[in-house]
Amino acid sequence: MKVEEPKPSWGGPWTERKLNAFSKYVRAYLKIMNRNPHRQTVYFDGFAGSGDRGGTAKGNELLLKLDIKEEEERVYEGAAERVIRLQKPFEFDFYYFIDKEERHLKQLKVRLLSIPEGVEKKDRLVFRSGDCNTELIKLAEAFSRKHLAVLAFLDPFGMQIGWNAIQKLKGTRTDLWVLVPTGVIVNRLLDRKGELKSIKKLESFFGLSEKEIREHFYPPSSQGVLFEGQYAGRPKVPDPIAKIAALYVERLGQVWNHVTNPPLVLENRIGSPLFHFVFASNNANALKIAQDIIKNVWPCLNPVLNGQK
Repeated sequence: MKVEEPKPSWGGPWTERKLNAFSKYVRAYLKIMNRNPHRQTVYFDGFAGSGDRGGTAKGNELLLKLDIKEEEERVYEGAAERVIRLQKPFEFDFYYFIDKEERHLKQLKVRLLSIPEGVEKKDRLVFRSGDCNTELIKLAEAFSRKHLAVLAFLDPFGMQIGWNAIQKLKGTRTDLWVLVPTGVIVNRLLDRKGELKSIKKLESFFGLSEKEIREHFYPPSSQGVLFEGQYAGRPKVPDPIAKIAALYVERLGQVWNHVTNPPLVLENRIGSPLFHFVFASNNANALKIAQDIIKNVWPCLNPVLNGQK
């Protein structure tokens, strides 16, 4: 199936819930962090893109095989404009925008520099074309040399974030918001028959072995028999999407001291979970702020200002 690319848009209500939650946290984060002038604050957007849906499903063999629907794909949206439009005292010292597609970064740069706030911050904007995992590792290494405080926004449509990069952030002053494709992709790779044709992708995503993944999602049953390493007769766990989210939260809890549990659920129009938006931090107060936001977040009809001025 070929996924057509519609004109750029801010997406549906699920996108608004995600961006509204994140925007609220950005303001709270900067209000606190800017009280410490000796620490540099960094905004890190690992999948900044161009702000439209180009380059998400199109050209992605895995997503095409999974028959991704348009309403599912529309959840992929950037937050760059919202963050850039914030004015003092709600500003970062530096803004890093990462994307694998250089053309998307060029489009993003043009768009951000077309607004007054972007022009004011142009000397603090960094655009890097490359893999998010590589840039996350570089970010982790930078902590040993500078007094950094980072707010990372990882908003991939797929499973591009490898666990190897995530675990490198252990012990750093990084607050993380990450979009986990629990229902839209991961659950589909955990097929009912347990064939796990994309097991390498699942292993990289969770940072677990095939055996550990099978034990989580295909537990032993009274009828299950193990033959020469094959998990025969083992049914998939009930409510697998919730269990995918719970496992990822558990994994993040081995890197950060505090993780939202439950995270924010993003659903499609019929109420089926597409993604879980998870927050992680080493600061207990940050967790409380994120949890309060998740409990009270509502879609915002103004995708630009979000009531921020």
